[in-house]
Parts: sequence; C-alpha cells; structure tokens
Amino acid sequence: MNEFADAASGGLTPTELENVLRKVGASRYHNRHPLHHKMTSGTLSKGQLQAWALNRYCYQSVIPRKDAMIIARAEDPAFRAEWRKRIEDHDGTDGWNGGIARWVKLATGLGLGEALVISERAALPATRFAVGAYLSYCTNRTLLEAVASSLTELFSPTIISERVPAMLAKYDYINDDTLSYFTARPAQAARDADFALAYVLEHADSAEKQQAVIDALVFKCDVLWAMLDALEQAYGEHGHIPPGAFDPERER
Repeated sequence: MNEFADAASGGLTPTELENVLRKVGASRYHNRHPLHHKMTSGTLSKGQLQAWALNRYCYQSVIPRKDAMIIARAEDPAFRAEWRKRIEDHDGTDGWNGGIARWVKLATGLGLGEALVISERAALPATRFAVGAYLSYCTNRTLLEAVASSLTELFSPTIISERVPAMLAKYDYINDDTLSYFTARPAQAARDADFALAYVLEHADSAEKQQAVIDALVFKCDVLWAMLDALEQAYGEHGHIPPGAFDPERER
C-alpha cells in the first residue's frame, strides 16, 4: 500500500510538501531494511558484504549516466552547471578518480577482483533490473520527476552515519581506507539535496506536480529497497543464488 498516493490531492504549501517528502524517507528509505540492520550489527558474513558491494557497484556506475540524461533535458544553463557537479563527483577528472573508483576500492578491499566488479556480469538479475528502471525513469519521465527522484540524498548522510562506524567496529578486515568512498559523500549529498529540494519546491506548483514528485521519491526508495530485498533473497539464510550471479563459496 502506498500511503502517499493521495498526499497532495488538495494542494500543499512548499513547507507541507517538504514535510511529506521527509515522511517518505522516514518510512521508506533503506536504512530501515533488515539487511542494513544486519550490516550495522556485524552479523553479515564477508561473502554477504562482498555481494552487497558488487551489486551496489551497478547502482554507483549508473549515477553519472542518469545525471547526464537529466542535464541533457534541462534548458537552464545555471541548472546544468550545478547538476554537472554530480557527474564530476562520481567520475572525477579522468573517469577513474572519483566516487566510482572509490567504490571499486571498497569492493576490492573486501577481496573482490576489480574486473569482476566493473564487468557487472556477476550482479543479481534483480539488481540490474532495478538500476535499469531508475535510469529509464530519469530518461523518460519529466525533468521535475527526475530531479525529485534524487531526493533520497536528503537521507543519505543518516545511513552513512549509521553504516561507517558500525562497519569499522564490527568487521576487523575493514578500515578507513576501504571505506574512503563515504568520506566526501555526506557533504556532497547535503549540497545536492539542498539544490534538488529547492528546485522541487519551486517548480511543483500544482497538486498534480506535487503528487508526481512525491511518487518519484517513493519510486526511488522502492528501487533501493528492492536491491536489498534481492540481496537478502539470494544471500540470506535460505537464499537461492541465481545462475551466473556472484557465489561467495565458488569465488573463494
């Protein structure tokens, strides 16, 4: 059930719209997922963490591509100038000295081969479908909806503040260098979320547009949640790893 399906039916003030968007994150962001709780409690095996890092790479690698699609559709040069910072954050100056490269460093620090991670060939089918759906959404829906889908970054600093200290404390093979991806992300996410939220609050100027941006954030939360569902299904206690997907026992 989508409890936010008619949240904007009567029209909302900008403050009311922001409150609804924050409620979406409070109830649907993936820091509430059982797999996240297992990660922060220290109960995941190394193989499970490897599977998480490998599959999450698919999402990390598509971020600059979806941002490029958003930029291509934006007519305002000031918007494009601001939004392209996101691509620079992930691609760096040469394609391999930004956030994506740091995620590869995280994955290889967990013992995965770099080529295996970058190829994405061992990712779960559900991961690839979820990531593809996100790219398609940002390509084919309105610019306003695409921007609104990025508002999960409002809640990103929270999950990082839960994840990083717990991983350092609970897994003796993980260190600060392994998790260097997360060093810059809270500040980057806060900057990006502030810009996207201001854009959404300004341009969602009708009940119909307000509902569209709420639905966009719900959709994005569902994408992230579905990725963790897939990991739990495949690598949980009674998991079934799909043919061709990463198998910790085989890789070991």
